[in-house]
Amino acid sequence: MNNIFKYLLVLILLNNCSLDTKSGIWTEKKDTKTVKIEKENVTQVFIKDEILEKEFNSNLRLKLSSRSTNNSFTNNLTNNNGRVNYNGELKKVSKFKFSKIKNFEYYEPELIFDADNLIFFDKKGSIIKFDSNSKIVWKKNYYNKEEKKLNPVLTLAQSSETLIIADNISKFYAVNVKDGSLLWSNYNSSPFNSQIKIYNDKFFVIDLNNVLRCISIKDGKEFWNVKADDTFIKSQKKLSIIIIDSILYFNNSTGDITAVDINTGSMLWQRPTQNNTTYEDAFLLKNSNIVANNEMIIFSNNRNEFYSIDLKTGSLRWKQNINSSVQPTIINNLVFTVTKEGFLIILDSKTGNILRITDLFGQSNKTKSKKNPINFIDGMFAKIPEDSRFYIPPKETIRKNNFLPVGFVVASKNIYLTTNMGKLFVVDIETGKTKSIIKIDSNQISRPFILNKNLFLIKEDAIIKLD
Repeated sequence: MNNIFKYLLVLILLNNCSLDTKSGIWTEKKDTKTVKIEKENVTQVFIKDEILEKEFNSNLRLKLSSRSTNNSFTNNLTNNNGRVNYNGELKKVSKFKFSKIKNFEYYEPELIFDADNLIFFDKKGSIIKFDSNSKIVWKKNYYNKEEKKLNPVLTLAQSSETLIIADNISKFYAVNVKDGSLLWSNYNSSPFNSQIKIYNDKFFVIDLNNVLRCISIKDGKEFWNVKADDTFIKSQKKLSIIIIDSILYFNNSTGDITAVDINTGSMLWQRPTQNNTTYEDAFLLKNSNIVANNEMIIFSNNRNEFYSIDLKTGSLRWKQNINSSVQPTIINNLVFTVTKEGFLIILDSKTGNILRITDLFGQSNKTKSKKNPINFIDGMFAKIPEDSRFYIPPKETIRKNNFLPVGFVVASKNIYLTTNMGKLFVVDIETGKTKSIIKIDSNQISRPFILNKNLFLIKEDAIIKLD
């Protein structure tokens, strides 16, 4: 009888206790300061889980009163580019060449601006500094023969005169921005797959094991690390980091958002966003970069979910059905994003209410589009002919081409959106209508970068500068 009772007791315990290490119950290391956010009552504007594929309030005109910023692409700690000071005519172009990067469409390259100079890398991991006239100032490579064969992909960040590099083959190092000389070099136990953020004398980066590492800029020594998740699932998209008021926030491969004290590495709270943790579902999850202002963190994913999370507590402010993995933008009380299906959506940041939806890709059959407007002459300067021929692509062709948005930036009067098929869409902010489509390349181009009243795009073998 006693044996039967013990057997029943064991069954009850097994059925009612979770062995999931994410719950914090069964892990050996306990952190009493960490708050795991559970489910709660949330305001969701659209209850049905439907992908938005229709325009809404398309006649609503929008006028922005906020000031434009000039340097939101330089060590941006919040990932929020805001409204950028740019109103170029896109009539003059220059080209910064480098050796072709393989599988470029799978990466999210970042461009480093050093005054009027640009810093990027090539397929063998060489770091290249260009001047404003497309000439190479210096070019350095710190990989051995075997490492070069792996075609390392670099993530770059700049702190004053130091350039920090972390790559997808587990190496991280620092070079002098002026001459490219090596300052120090080190190896990690796992490849890196995140943005790099610099704060005072430290930089922060996440590896493929979902470990956030705090490292000294001076000598590359690690101060502390935080493992956000025990999952073996590797993210297919670069993870993102933001820093506000000495607190660091980052996402991991399963969609959790974690807040960490930047000085000690103590975890403050963690917000799970996905209930289904199967390998297949988690591997296919693709989140946008997390973006923040003083009150909230926003981000979306390819599962038709757009979140607004309270910055201080990690509680969910609102959730919206928006299918997007591109980085959103906050401007005053407005949120801008573009869906996978090509719809520009503007929301009220306080409530999550959708104010306007306009179809950018579908409008293309009504939009004058420049056919091959950019002519490169030996990679130097060329002007778009004034008499460029215009054509009207049929709507079914646009949809058949399977355009996918890569990224966008909100500028003074227009939104500039790039696609996986090398097109640059110029969209009027006030009306949400596509004004023109410029063919930059036949393959994927990066999201736009803007500095010194110039717009930059990266493709697999060059940086394109548009005035």
